[in-house]
Amino acid sequence: MPDAIAPPITSETVSITAPGAVLTGTLTQVENPTLVVSINGATGVPAAFYQPFAQWLAVQKNAAVLTWDYRDFGKSGQPYRSKATMTDWAITDPTATRTWLETRFPGLPLWVIGHSLGAMALGFQPDTDRISRIISVAAGHGHITDHPLRARWQSWFFWYLVGPLATTVLGYLPGSRIGLGSDLPKGVYWQWRHWLLTRDSLPADPALGGLNDPGYAGPITILAADDDTMMPPASSWKMAQWHPHAQIECRLLKPADFGLKSIGHIHAFAPRNSALWPSLIAP
Repeated sequence: MPDAIAPPITSETVSITAPGAVLTGTLTQVENPTLVVSINGATGVPAAFYQPFAQWLAVQKNAAVLTWDYRDFGKSGQPYRSKATMTDWAITDPTATRTWLETRFPGLPLWVIGHSLGAMALGFQPDTDRISRIISVAAGHGHITDHPLRARWQSWFFWYLVGPLATTVLGYLPGSRIGLGSDLPKGVYWQWRHWLLTRDSLPADPALGGLNDPGYAGPITILAADDDTMMPPASSWKMAQWHPHAQIECRLLKPADFGLKSIGHIHAFAPRNSALWPSLIAP
């Protein structure tokens, strides 16, 4: 029997108005989608990185899939004179993208797939009750002491020496020069640093306004890779505390189970690791 023919997909560049910013995204969709998905990226990871996964997902789920960049980052602007903070990235921008999707596709179920930052702040966002499903990948309740010993010294070096010094001198975090891939606004870096060096993490940051009550009560799939040294599985499982009314399932991803050499913190969405993509969205 011949293989099924995949439905055609289209991609368009879209502009999303958020308070104080205009975000740029790519909407990839089949002709008559029955599902809408927002892919919220990790800190410092451009939306273009998620585009192969978005194209695959649009076909697999008959969906319209939005990838987008946070304000003053990627295609949504430059970080060098930015006043953006992690609150903007964690709360304001993803809330605006959901509102935009709900307006563009009224009545369709909405999924949020969040990678690291893209999922960890959902418990602090408004109107999450309109989300049909949350999939969290490599996100959690992180603290510098949660890193494995072999990686902890690198974290201390970054958070206490290289990061603060470079950001103070240059007025932005030069991620492209220190091996983090992308430059970040200074306000994003400083608030990110506060989260990772504070025992109570995001709930202790008054800028986020506290956890929503009663909060999200739908299904959340929390996925963690067992070789992730930036957000170890135990840290990901802790995030369940921020969603006390949700229906939570925790899943551990092991590279060997998918014939892969590694997954780590970033590369669950990389095309080279596409063998695990069905497991990211499995019921």
